[in-house]
Order: sequence, then C-alpha cells, then structure tokens
Amino acid sequence: MSDIIQLLPNIDTEPFEKVLERLEKANISSNDLMTLGPVDVARRADVSIDQVRELTATLIAQLHAQLGFDESRNGHSEEEDATAKSGEEDTRPTWSHISTLDDDLDAALGGGFPAGQVCEITGESAAGKTQLLLTLLLAVQLAPPKGLGKTALYLSTEAPLSTTRLNQILTRHPYLSLLSESERPSLSRVQSAQLQDLESQDHVLRYQVPVQIARANVGLIIIDSIAANFRAEFDRAGAASSSDALARRSLQLTQLGSHLRDLARTHNVAVVVANQVLDRFGPIASYFDAAVTPTPLSQSSVSTQVSNANNNNAVPPQLSQQPIQVFSTNDPLSLDHQQRFFTGWGDQRFLRDLKTPSLGLTWTNQLSARIVLLKQPILKPQDYLLGPGMDIVGWKRHLKVAFSAWSRDNNGVDGVEFEVCEEGIRSKKADDNTGTNEAT
Repeated sequence: MSDIIQLLPNIDTEPFEKVLERLEKANISSNDLMTLGPVDVARRADVSIDQVRELTATLIAQLHAQLGFDESRNGHSEEEDATAKSGEEDTRPTWSHISTLDDDLDAALGGGFPAGQVCEITGESAAGKTQLLLTLLLAVQLAPPKGLGKTALYLSTEAPLSTTRLNQILTRHPYLSLLSESERPSLSRVQSAQLQDLESQDHVLRYQVPVQIARANVGLIIIDSIAANFRAEFDRAGAASSSDALARRSLQLTQLGSHLRDLARTHNVAVVVANQVLDRFGPIASYFDAAVTPTPLSQSSVSTQVSNANNNNAVPPQLSQQPIQVFSTNDPLSLDHQQRFFTGWGDQRFLRDLKTPSLGLTWTNQLSARIVLLKQPILKPQDYLLGPGMDIVGWKRHLKVAFSAWSRDNNGVDGVEFEVCEEGIRSKKADDNTGTNEAT
C-alpha cells in the first residue's frame, strides 16, 4: 500500500501501520481497497474486517476532502450546519466561474470555468485552444459574475505568452472595449513563466506558485501545454518502451494531478490546462474515404449536388449524411468502445479521423472536466460527377464538453460552433454565413 502515500502525502498512517504492512505484502493497492469488498481484502491480507473498513473509510474521506467536497448531512455539510446554528456569516468561497465572454459558449460549459476545479482544453493544432486561454486571462480580471476580479498566471511549456495577440483581444473585443479604464483588464495583471522541463515544472508548481497566488491575488492558473514536458522526457527513443518508465510517468501524472487539485481547492483558483492530442489508429473509415466512395446517382441526387456545388461553403451531401463506422468493436468493455465517453472523439458524424488526448487514462482521472475543440474541414466543391474536392478552403470549429463534474453539453454531439477572429473566439449563430475570420 505504498501508493497511499503518493495519493495522499498528508494522511496519518500511524494508526494503520500493521494493516498497511500486511496489505503491502499481499500486493493490495489503494484501488483494490476501495473497489473490492472488505471481506475479500481481509481474507487476502489476513487482517480483520473492521480494520479494513476503518482504513477504507479514512481513505475515502481524505480523497473526498482533496477533491473539494465533504460528507454531507441532509444536503448540508457539518461545517454549514455549525455555521447556521451559531448565526455567524458564512465566509467560505462561493461557487464562481470565469466567463468565455460568449453567452452560448458559457451555456455549453455550465457557466464557464469554475474556481476550485482542474479543467482541460484539448484539441488539434490550430483548433483554438490558445485563443480560448488568452480570453480567460483577461476575463478572470473582470468583476463577478464575468470573472473573479483577480490576476492570472500563465505557465508555458512551449511558446511564450503572445502579448501582441492578448492586446489585440483586449482592444477589439466588443465587451472589453466598452468598459471604463478602471474596469478593463490589463496586461500588467497577467503573470507568465516558462517551464523548461519536468524538474523545473515541479519546482515552480510546488514552491513558487503558492507564494505567487498569495502575493498577486491569482485567480486563474493556466498551463500550456501539460503534455509537452512529459513527451520530451518519456517519448524519446527507448524511454517509453520500458515498463519502469511507464510506471514512473503514471506516478508523476498522479502526483501532478493531486497537487493541482490541492492548489485549486485550497486557494479557490481555477486551474485550466491545454493538452495535445494523438492519432487513434484502427480499422475505421476516414472522412476522405467516405467522401470518395462511389455511390449510385439518381436524377434527383444529381440535381441536389449541382445545387450544393453553387454554394462555396456547402459540404457535399455524402459527407454530412452518410454514417461512418468509427468503432473496431462493439464490446462495451473494450477501451476502443469506451473512449468516446471521455476523449470527445468517436460520436461525431463529420470528423475526418479520430484523436485521443495525450497522457492517457491516468491523466484523465485527475480532471474535473475535459473541453474538446473539434475541427471540420470545408472542402472546395468540384464537378458533381467527380465528387467533392480534396482542397481545404476553411475550417469549422466546435466546442464540446467531453465530461464535466458540474454541467453537461445540451448542444448535441457536435457541440457549439465557434470561430476565431480578431476579438478572440465567438459562437456562430445558425444564420451566420459570414465565414470564419482567421486570426493571425
């Protein structure tokens, strides 16, 4: 049970020393302790059932506290009941969000990005991750309910903070530009630092960030991206092939997730991380495979395609109407089948290919929410007899909630369509045919 110290470094193990020693010899992990029945654990480790139950209850209570919610009683925690009885004012942090400065996107996210939680934004390159993060750097400085009235901390593992683009959003955004000087966000209230490798990343997060939160009244911590240093450390030739390296990476990811949750809960800050994606390979039909599949053409279908060809932004009907088989198996217990529930890819009808967020299931289990930014190509139409073209003339982007602890996406499997423009990001209405204005 040595992993209990890794999960909960501050737990008091003195009352359970003998029990933990027996469980260690029996190769029983913390996960086994919480998922297996106490009778099975007690039999395998040769300890009493009461000791197993007491240790399990302590472990679960500690994990609940780390995740930011305590045992409740009639819908209220013991602390709330005590405050109500004493008549004192409840001074604990309230549930607050950081807005995306777009009503439709906020609605899809359940209000925005909440303080006290660890959220991930993932997507392909040029999907709009950095644009959304830059908007949050400014929004957190606004007074509630749009923001928290605090400063932001931007930690980069790749390119440095783009202050030019940040200033462009500040001056061009229709909401921010109308605020008075005293209400408007400022670039001086955005702190930034570079994380060169895993060692410096761990040092900054554990020792410098808590000090900076208290000193600068930080309300938002952004890490862009969370996967870069892990890829540089473990994906080099020969490093990722050994089981020891995989085990060490899983341990570091668990410790990082535990520390970020503790920062978010203890200081009531929002932690938002960007994540890269990987290609998911398998026996699936791709978007372009479906596009070039010959289909019988009737007179009515020919006239329909001719009509659509006159619309430069139209996606040929065989791309939007033909379902694509995206699973290599229908077994509900297989990882390939389950990935659509936590990756954000696999249940859309328009995707060219499937992706999966980096760092795997170990990192996924550390998150309160995963927000996925999807890209759909707009193809240049060609002669209806030859089928759709292969030239990409633009992109459609969608924001989708893969999973969340406080909201659900009510906008269908495709999410909310948005565009990247000079003002940052904004949702697109159903009747908006202005096209995507790409920001440089």
